[in-house]
Amino acid sequence: MPLHPQAQAVADFYAAVRTAPFESLGVDEARATYAASNAVSTEVVHEIRDVQAGSIPCRLYRPSAKTDLGLLVYFHGGGWTIGDLNSHDGVCRSLANKSGHAVLAVDYRLAPEYIFPAAYDDCVTAVKWAHSNPAALGIDNTRLAVGGDSAGGNLAAAVALAEVVPLKFQMLIYPSVDMSMKSPSIDENAHAPILTKSVMLWFGDNYMGKNGDRTAISASPILATDGALKRMPPAIVITAQYDPLRDEGEAYGKRLVENGVSVTITRYNGAFHGFFNMHAILDDAQSAHAQAAMLLKKYLD
Repeated sequence: MPLHPQAQAVADFYAAVRTAPFESLGVDEARATYAASNAVSTEVVHEIRDVQAGSIPCRLYRPSAKTDLGLLVYFHGGGWTIGDLNSHDGVCRSLANKSGHAVLAVDYRLAPEYIFPAAYDDCVTAVKWAHSNPAALGIDNTRLAVGGDSAGGNLAAAVALAEVVPLKFQMLIYPSVDMSMKSPSIDENAHAPILTKSVMLWFGDNYMGKNGDRTAISASPILATDGALKRMPPAIVITAQYDPLRDEGEAYGKRLVENGVSVTITRYNGAFHGFFNMHAILDDAQSAHAQAAMLLKKYLD
């Protein structure tokens, strides 16, 4: 099907205001451009405060005063190169309020200044810290989940596979899980809105550097063994029709299912990569938030 009319309007807007291919801007300008494109959320959350997971800046979202909430540790998207606590503030507010559980956003180190496995290491550290400091967060550390979108989905899947703490759920939003970047949708959607093949290749090169091991499970979770996948927590995998990463995300979800994991795999037809961040303006994004939060609540309650 064609782009949803709402998605088409957004795609047309970005096409009109973007004067150069994203990957040609350079890292600093790309970050500034991305930051400028993110709307400021006004959604009220019971408590929002910045915390430190050791040396890693994080932001905690608590939807109520309860002191035994479950916790979603969330890793933002942005190709391991752009994005921060502010870029996904609206996403975290929404997921906290809709699920009734706390969200901890992680400001992991970005590439190319810090190449693989720096971001992954930071995310592992943050999850371990959250598990070890439940009182500081007002959570029950037996009810933890990980999640993220795009590069953040990669990090969430990789952290789950590391099995550093027990997890109840993983939320994978159009995750990048295969650093070979050879799935059919990479070429089928090479010129899709928002995320193109060339931008994705640029992101991957930034993160992996010249000599990064793209076959490492922490870089390409889809290469995990069946034995490892059998031990994974339940998951939701959300994909978009017009997304270079569509096929690898769905393939990862199917591998989990084949290994006995309870997984919901939903493709949003007519949507493009990045739509999950646009829940203030896209009906499909609102539906995706409701779906993801419902399952998060199911597994953390």
